[in-house]
Amino acid sequence: MTAGPVRRTSLTDFWRNSGFHLLERSIERRLKVTDDFLRAYFLRPEIRPIDESCDNERALHESLLDEPTRPVAESELEALADPDARDNYRIVLKFRARLLAAGTLEACYVALFDEESVNVPPLFVNQLSQIILRNILDNCDDPLEIRASELLFREQKASIADGAIMLADLETVNAHASGGNYGSLGRLIVEANTPIRAVSLDVLDIDNAQNYWGRDRKHDFVISLNFGRAATLALCRVLEKWISHFRNVRVSVTPVRSIDDPRWAWHVGLDAEATSVLNDLWRGVQIEQDRLRRLLCLFKLEFHDPADMRSDIAGRPVYLALAMDEEDVVRVKPQNLLLNLPLASAS
Repeated sequence: MTAGPVRRTSLTDFWRNSGFHLLERSIERRLKVTDDFLRAYFLRPEIRPIDESCDNERALHESLLDEPTRPVAESELEALADPDARDNYRIVLKFRARLLAAGTLEACYVALFDEESVNVPPLFVNQLSQIILRNILDNCDDPLEIRASELLFREQKASIADGAIMLADLETVNAHASGGNYGSLGRLIVEANTPIRAVSLDVLDIDNAQNYWGRDRKHDFVISLNFGRAATLALCRVLEKWISHFRNVRVSVTPVRSIDDPRWAWHVGLDAEATSVLNDLWRGVQIEQDRLRRLLCLFKLEFHDPADMRSDIAGRPVYLALAMDEEDVVRVKPQNLLLNLPLASAS
């Protein structure tokens, strides 16, 4: 008897607001676009009619909810009284066209970066990353992996104190700093520049990892990315799965303290800052200490099968790095792992 799909309990399901549950999955575990998924875009606040919306806008919105894939003529958009509504519809309809042309979210995601510039709102790109990760981690029972994967679609605020490297969700930190969790009195204190207590968030680790379930949408857990810590190792597993899902190659990612390799042949920065620092280190450029301190983690990526690599560097490790920018913000670009690995097919 063939086993059916794994079904999560309500306690261990996660990211239910991502849109993953509106999609279908192919035999190859790719996410197929559905009418319900497209409807979710037309229900976004930027698209939903408001009290001031004209009759033409309301009629267009209702028709797209009834038939999310129906063609929309430019004349229908020009008939909308609100110029902002026209612009918002053009953005969403252009993205809809990309999704429908690609067929799967994975194909759409990869196609975004085949062009010289990505002309899709960052919000939509991050949403694709999250949903694809939700698919990749569907059977994952390690909350640390799931929290670590948030780095691939949500900006993080880095904090380094006494050697401890801590990452907290940037949006959550900003909400705290603006008095969002203190009520009106707290906001008045912030606006008056009166010192308030430091933001206090729970640190997620092995002993309390199960607390992530049920709080996954709050994004209020801090993780430690020090060498050898559980969250750092969890991030390694996420990067391995991300590459395997898209490129169908098996790799191992492990943390390293430094790059001491006279045959250093290839590297990939997980963000713009890390890419810049790695490039200079590889060239032997002297780097100022303040810039070097922005490097948070170093990793070594090894292919299980050297035949999957470019023949001129087959068998050599690929070094990865994660860094924060001048404002201590970490902005991971997961597409770098898809575009910049030395794959045999790209040689």
